[in-house]
Amino acid sequence: MNREERGRLTRDGIRLFAPADFEGMRVAGQVAAKILDEVAEHVHVGQTTGALDDFIRNRVTELGATSATIGYKGYQHASCISVNHVVCHGIPGTKVLKEGDILNIDVTVIVDGWYGDTSRMYVAGRLSRKSERLLQVTHDSLMLGIEAVKPGNTFGDIGHAIQVFVEGHRMSVVRDFCGHGLGRVFHAPPNVLHYGRAGTGPKLEPGMFFTIEPMVNLGRPETKVLSDDWTAVTRDKSLSAQFEHSVGVTEDGVEIFTLSPARRFHPTYS
Repeated sequence: MNREERGRLTRDGIRLFAPADFEGMRVAGQVAAKILDEVAEHVHVGQTTGALDDFIRNRVTELGATSATIGYKGYQHASCISVNHVVCHGIPGTKVLKEGDILNIDVTVIVDGWYGDTSRMYVAGRLSRKSERLLQVTHDSLMLGIEAVKPGNTFGDIGHAIQVFVEGHRMSVVRDFCGHGLGRVFHAPPNVLHYGRAGTGPKLEPGMFFTIEPMVNLGRPETKVLSDDWTAVTRDKSLSAQFEHSVGVTEDGVEIFTLSPARRFHPTYS
């Protein structure tokens, strides 16, 4: 029986990990974050999303990790790269980045059986004012969601903090995708919604590991999945952005496992 199987489950089916397990998540999270730091120098006008994925694939191997996405439900890439109105799960390929394109790069690695999952936004060339506002609101909504993570609060508190902030800036929160539990598996309970009512949902307890990864649209929240069965786009073709951290609930708050070693989590490095 492995350590995960020994961990206690809440009545909502959420696994509670031991204090010693935090170290495994730290290591995996930092490998994923380091790769996203390094890929930043390769994001520029004229670059292809396929070349970015090749860089990521090579770095995963060089750092002694395994890609969690290669082979996952038939997926064949080491990252998801979502450009402009692509909300998530964009497939790397021949697409060439143009001036002002914004893109989310999402990487998940496995290190010694632990999963590190994170994504952040990048820009090719100059960031437009409209895109800058979207990225800032999305980034800040994630951090507000993380601030709501502490024992005794609920998952509804996380979603409520994100939704109120985003909608206060006249943008919308995507409902069709959410964060998730992780640890020694890629996806596990709970679903972490980025909208909701304060005080609702399961209570947060020390030892819970999960992602928070709000997707925010400049237009309406509706999405659709393209014929490749992966790529999700905004129905109204408005711009979309996403930032993601993996976190663990501590005895008195939260630990972020995927902080940028180079402090490059935001594309302006602020």
